[in-house]
Amino acid sequence: MFKKIVDYCKACYDELAHKTTWPTWKELTHSAVVVLSASLVIALVVWVMDVAFKFVMTQIYPTI
Repeated sequence: MFKKIVDYCKACYDELAHKTTWPTWKELTHSAVVVLSASLVIALVVWVMDVAFKFVMTQIYPTI
């Protein structure tokens, strides 16, 4: 049982150390900027939809 765990850990290490291709710093920062930009755009779209929905609801159900 213990040998299976050790073999599994060795296989995991070999996979991560020798078979995985890690991104360069430039690729990593570029991906981070893309994700941040997309998140901001989606947040802006959701905010606009929220404001529009609130406007429509106040027109249908005016406050007393």
